[in-house]
Amino acid sequence: MTALITPTSSAAEAGTAPSAGQAEAAQRRRTRRRRWALGALFGLLALAFLAALSVGRYSVPLNETARILAHEALRLAHLDGLIDLRQTWTTQERTVIALVRLPRSLMAVLAGGALAVSGAALQALFRNPLVSPDVIGVSSAASFGGVLAIALGGGGLVLMGGSFALGLAAAVLVTTMGRIRASSPILTIVLGGIVVGAFFDAMVSLVTYLADPYTTLPSITFWLMGSLSAATWTELQLACVPVAIGLTVVMALRWRVDVLSLGDADSRALGVDPARLRWILIVAVSLMTAATVASCGVIGWVGLVIPHLVRLLLGPDHRTLIPASFLLGGAYLLVVDLLSRSMTETEVPVGILTAILGAPFFVYLLVTQTRKEANDA
Repeated sequence: MTALITPTSSAAEAGTAPSAGQAEAAQRRRTRRRRWALGALFGLLALAFLAALSVGRYSVPLNETARILAHEALRLAHLDGLIDLRQTWTTQERTVIALVRLPRSLMAVLAGGALAVSGAALQALFRNPLVSPDVIGVSSAASFGGVLAIALGGGGLVLMGGSFALGLAAAVLVTTMGRIRASSPILTIVLGGIVVGAFFDAMVSLVTYLADPYTTLPSITFWLMGSLSAATWTELQLACVPVAIGLTVVMALRWRVDVLSLGDADSRALGVDPARLRWILIVAVSLMTAATVASCGVIGWVGLVIPHLVRLLLGPDHRTLIPASFLLGGAYLLVVDLLSRSMTETEVPVGILTAILGAPFFVYLLVTQTRKEANDA
């Protein structure tokens, strides 16, 4: 897809189009800006990752954190016998970093990035910045699948499979409902998502009400609040596979997502089948959302807030927007998780904090979108 080139002021005054050299120079400048932006976001993610590992009730010096990470990397690569890294850390520091905070921080990056990419893909799919896995009911349906699996005594793959199946079913149902009113499909999808989400929320409440209050109910309640406290290397491995598959699909199709945002007629003219692409993206998004819900519980608003922030900073080009959303989403959830375990003596569930931060931002988006539509009319 050819990039839109803005004429220079001198060319605009002369009433002529920019030359090929000017267009190429402008394209190079945009490419450099995107690379710098992605590099800055990667640096932000790295800083947030190191802070999440070092800061907490039991603080570890930053240099010792880096040395422990280097030691663990050498040990996993079986190079610890060849490269002698003098031990300056204590056994307790290594336990805190390697066994507790490292899998938790990696899970935060994985979940935050997956939810942000899912939101970016859905917003392009429906051509509306107010759409996210929460708004269209995917998160509610996936949470019902997880709650049902917990109530029936399942876990791991059973919990993830139930979350994925019902999350995908909700996405398909909402997309089908969007075809009812061809004149206003976006409004129908959002309203349908609210209805589907309310239905599955009611089913979650029903299972919670029927659950054993002494054994199953505490597990369900804590899981629904969304938390990374139970993250282990096993949970991380289970979540990595579906998130990696979904993320690879969305990343591979990100240039087609740009075409899809132009509308169905223009997409077909450019050789893209919009219906087929929608289904592929819906399956990929449902896979990532279900994996995060199954591993961390319900962590809302990340898929709404982060893509919009990235769009404000870097523009709507999904070739940059999608990888940038993953980086910023991972950094955002790392910071929120750090706050959740550092603010008070008892840990505050991450899902509560993301809702507190995300709800006011959603109101801002709704007001902005309404004013924009009024001005366009």
